[in-house]
Amino acid sequence: MVLENIELDVNYVRSQFPAFKDPLSKDWSFFENAGGSYVPKNVINKLTEFMTSTKVQPYAEYSMSKIAGQNMDMATKLFAEMINAKKNEILIGGSTSINLYVLSNALKKYISSGDEVIVTNQDHEANISPWRRLQENGAKIIEWKFNPENHELEIDELRKLITKKTKILAVTHCSNIIGSVNDLKKISDIAHKHNIIVIGDGVSFAPHGFPNVKELGVDFYTFSLYKTYGPHIALLYGKEEILKDLPNQNHEFLKNNYPYTINPGGPNHEELSSLIGVYDYFNNLYNHHFDNNKLAILSKVKKINQLISIHEENIANPILEYLDEREDLILFGKNKIKNKNRAPTISFIGKNKSAKQISSELVSLKIATRNDNFYAWRCLKALGVDVNDGVVRISIVHYNNKNEVKKLLNALNTI
Repeated sequence: MVLENIELDVNYVRSQFPAFKDPLSKDWSFFENAGGSYVPKNVINKLTEFMTSTKVQPYAEYSMSKIAGQNMDMATKLFAEMINAKKNEILIGGSTSINLYVLSNALKKYISSGDEVIVTNQDHEANISPWRRLQENGAKIIEWKFNPENHELEIDELRKLITKKTKILAVTHCSNIIGSVNDLKKISDIAHKHNIIVIGDGVSFAPHGFPNVKELGVDFYTFSLYKTYGPHIALLYGKEEILKDLPNQNHEFLKNNYPYTINPGGPNHEELSSLIGVYDYFNNLYNHHFDNNKLAILSKVKKINQLISIHEENIANPILEYLDEREDLILFGKNKIKNKNRAPTISFIGKNKSAKQISSELVSLKIATRNDNFYAWRCLKALGVDVNDGVVRISIVHYNNKNEVKKLLNALNTI
């Protein structure tokens, strides 16, 4: 649905990102966003401000320290509101992988010998390995495999896998290879009828619109902030009623102070503070497109999410159509985005050229992309793809534009 006939002003968007004017990157078409997005000037300014004025131990009484702590708390509060969580339900850790390894170690208390843990073969390894390691505690690992014909995780198959012994289900919100958006709400509803804890991986979903975690119904949700226009850190959300009951993974004196209990070492101070810049950027996006500035943060995010989705659909579908029609290329996942049923994260291989060769030739034409397994080697094995050569991945976010898409399609024709 188009909001009030308003379209995303991509020229304004790009004006907020210094990378598009930088001598090193300005001539490139950047399609490697799933590996990490550019950052807006708001984030850079907040990071510089912290490092310049408040690079001290926070939460003391002197002014620099007090401001540092206030900014860290403000960043946490704002991001919690952006995803509809309580402030004490989110933590900012070093990476999604680290956050999930610590979480899996804490959730061991729920696992007895013979209990079952469901993982998928569509996920990034970050949401597979930590849960597979629960075998060391006697867990039986059950794999929810995607349909080899359409590459989708099918709900009916999940129902067959659930038993009375199933305790944990780890599933991606959106595959970083296939691109399909899985129905986490429906998955969570099914799992909760059997008292199963659901861990959703939103790393490939969140760059295309921040989630409302309460609507999804998941017990835990994670995504990488360096892929959502911030620095190289990651967010983990957990329901308060579960978080407060988890065994402490941090210093002993923090044993009753969740969510720090599952964030050993605590957050990176300056990078956490710079997340205020992500909020500022999205707030500026809202103010540039809409008049009512009195809306709550969550409502603003929802309207911006819709603008972003429509824009990404319009520029990604020509690529999907092109790849799907080429007889010498194999596209993985849906061949069209409709109502956000897949992300503009597009993976393909060639029949006559290796992924490495295609990627290298694209790079020679100043198309920034790469070939890899992208830490989803189990997914590639199930697709029958050489995990060493991998796939070529074209990943789009809202600052990409039609001119870049034309350049990409011309480059593909050339090679």
